Amino acid sequence: MRQLLILFLSLLFLPLTLQAQRKEISAAQDLVKSGKNLETAQANMEKLLKDSANRTNLKIWETLYEAVRKQYEQGNEKLYLKQQYDTAKLFRSVNTLFSVAIAMDSVDARPDRRGRVRPQFRDHHADYLNAIRGNLFFGGAYFIRKQQYPEAYSFFNRYIDCVQQPLFRRFDYAHHDRRVPQAAYWAVFCGYKMKDTKASLHHTYWALQDTAHQAYMLQYLAETYRLDNDSARYMQTLQEGFHRYPLFPFFFPRLVEGYVRADSLPQAMAVTEEALKIAPAKREFLFTKSTLLLNMGKYRDCITICDSVIEKDAARLTESKDSVEQKSKVDEKSIVADKDSVVFAGFYLNAGLAYYNMAVNLDKNYQSQRRNRTKILQYYERALPYLERYRRLRPADRKQWAFPLYTIYLNLNKGKEFDEINKVISATDGQK
Repeated sequence: MRQLLILFLSLLFLPLTLQAQRKEISAAQDLVKSGKNLETAQANMEKLLKDSANRTNLKIWETLYEAVRKQYEQGNEKLYLKQQYDTAKLFRSVNTLFSVAIAMDSVDARPDRRGRVRPQFRDHHADYLNAIRGNLFFGGAYFIRKQQYPEAYSFFNRYIDCVQQPLFRRFDYAHHDRRVPQAAYWAVFCGYKMKDTKASLHHTYWALQDTAHQAYMLQYLAETYRLDNDSARYMQTLQEGFHRYPLFPFFFPRLVEGYVRADSLPQAMAVTEEALKIAPAKREFLFTKSTLLLNMGKYRDCITICDSVIEKDAARLTESKDSVEQKSKVDEKSIVADKDSVVFAGFYLNAGLAYYNMAVNLDKNYQSQRRNRTKILQYYERALPYLERYRRLRPADRKQWAFPLYTIYLNLNKGKEFDEINKVISATDGQK
């Protein structure tokens, strides 16, 4: 009985509701015609569309579309006449206009009772929007400059979405719009900046077709897989990036690091050798090889590489090339000021640790310790100038040089130096 009462009341008030709705639509249409209070007209139509019963009403959609379109045109005219206007607001009106038009088209293109699809507004809307679609791209670029990445993404996403929308089918953007891959790249960039893996991966198909930004695209893709904890795809993307762009600074160090973490030193070395074939004199590649050789226990090969780089740099900075001790007198300010100073200092560290490890390995063997005592001390003596030089070049890197120098000073009976390094280690331990 109660349900019948509710139904009766609904039917009773339905004409009043429809009449109020018609008045609201008519009032909004009057505002659109006058070109005044367009935001009010827009808000009123959006309010009506929140009711699911109104979402198929084309009059509401048409009024909303016209309200937004006129806002865009008024703003565009003001900017053209160099009058004061909010640029962000203008771009937002374009984005909203496309959103409204696409939603309206889905209603307009519903089949009639005979199953025929005869949209009334599609051609007119498509022609108009196609002419201004570039503003979606420029709007995205505008918000990127403002570092408003979520909003920038919405513009590029809308621009790309037009490719698959029936509203724009006759323009065939997939084959005729060369800007789609660029928009996709910037959409991926925004997703990367937002650390939103879903947004980053959404447009990868198109983004990878942007040849001007492929190296960066692969970088963002790799970082996205890393954030998504997809280690397999992360390494695959690093491999692809390195093979296509071996000198691009992002891929090589991370690819090697990935292999090292996986305890695949031979694969890390293979990548390094491939890199050195392309750039044999590149310090980063040589330093990586020396580090891998050090970790693989190939100490003499490591020392050979380090000495060759040190000697070349010493020859560049000084005429003194007779011994490691003389090389250490090279003007350190010149080296520290060098753009590759961190890498260059690493060659001293690797060579020093190679000699140091050779001494320690012999020292561990108690059976041959006495027999090899002279050789052990020779290795410590050879390690010393390298590690002391590294300390001067990278004084803050105590974890690398402090304990090896402590061991060397102890074994070589260098009392003064031992006391000083002991104080350094004690002070460091006290800060922990």
